[in-house]
Amino acid sequence: MTSVATRIDLLRTRPDGLPGAGAGRSTCSSELATNPWDFAPAVSAGYGPGASQDDAVPAGAPAQPAIPEEYKHASAEELAARITAAKRELGERVVVLGHFYQRDEIVAHADFLGDSFQLARAARSKPEAEAIVFCGVHFMAETADILSGEHQSVILPNLAAGCSMADMADEDSVEEAWEQLMDVLGETDDDGRQTVVPVTYMNSSAALKAFCGRHGGIVCTSSNAATVLEWAFERGRRVLFFPDQHLGRNTAKAMGIPLERMPMWNPRQDLGGNTAQDLEDAQVILWHGFCSVHRRFTTAQIEQARAEHPGVRVIVHPECPMPVVDAADESGSTDHIRKAVEAAAPGTTFAIGTEINMVNRLAAEHPEHTIFCLDPVICPCSTMYRIHPGYLAWVLEELVAGRVVNQVSVDAATARDAQVALERMLAALPR
Repeated sequence: MTSVATRIDLLRTRPDGLPGAGAGRSTCSSELATNPWDFAPAVSAGYGPGASQDDAVPAGAPAQPAIPEEYKHASAEELAARITAAKRELGERVVVLGHFYQRDEIVAHADFLGDSFQLARAARSKPEAEAIVFCGVHFMAETADILSGEHQSVILPNLAAGCSMADMADEDSVEEAWEQLMDVLGETDDDGRQTVVPVTYMNSSAALKAFCGRHGGIVCTSSNAATVLEWAFERGRRVLFFPDQHLGRNTAKAMGIPLERMPMWNPRQDLGGNTAQDLEDAQVILWHGFCSVHRRFTTAQIEQARAEHPGVRVIVHPECPMPVVDAADESGSTDHIRKAVEAAAPGTTFAIGTEINMVNRLAAEHPEHTIFCLDPVICPCSTMYRIHPGYLAWVLEELVAGRVVNQVSVDAATARDAQVALERMLAALPR
């Protein structure tokens, strides 16, 4: 299964047949619905208001059932009080994990706040908790379920919180790509090393993590991508990196791998649109996937920031396109960005290329700096916004009542193989 579906149609509505291709940068709406239940019925058409509105939700994606009306009509203050009261009553029976990109009203209740690498560790750090409430998106909850104990339930407050990037690589397409690569390259070189080592970004389904576990591969995050690529090259001649082309390209380029040895794999074309010689010469084969939020950042935005704020320090996420990363002063994971801001001398001006919730939070927490988002349209991650306090209050109060709702479970066989790749990831510490 993909992060939110058992199968995926690779977005046949795109003009050139590629996921999200041709989506205009001006189509983002800076206005997200305050209440996600108001736009939930449109999930079948797209991911909703925000940067990923042009990325179609795959058929079979889980829909979030309607929640009681009281949670929809409660004030922000009432919801906050009910969440706090439920957490107090549950005590150590529950742990709430929150991703950096979550809205502030959710972050306020998180026991752990972090990026995907940190939250993967946090998921197993509370073995006494009966329930792990993951305020993130579906693939994160799957990972938590794989890494948690059998006695623990993992809950995603809104089941419609998927990830358009994760859905750009599905199990069938990756299996087909692997078969074609093995036909051309064979499974091992003359020296017995793997011809290809699969590396999947954390932003992928449990099924693809399991694929990597079965084929001698590994999972990476934006924090440890360089360490993971080094691990892979110790074991094989090439890497198949999916689903985010930009993280793969930026990381490999920084390691000195030339662009001509990083062909793109288009899952809708034979050999991914490459020749057999292209694949023979390759060091990193990049899947055609991307993050809709980070794809919006441009070199023009950086030029404007430098013109309007002389001396500005530009930091972007490595999911941004290569020209943007090259034009920035530095790039790094969400945790890298946070630490850079915390360590900077007072009075520093930052232009940051990542999701707006995190940028605004950093600005509020560090009034000694000037901090703004590179993108003037300010696109949030629309699926992260689906974790609304109303949903969090609902799942917590259901736990108080002895009921587990919105549980995310990975089947045993998939979890077993995926855990192999995830354990390798957890051992590959960020630099």
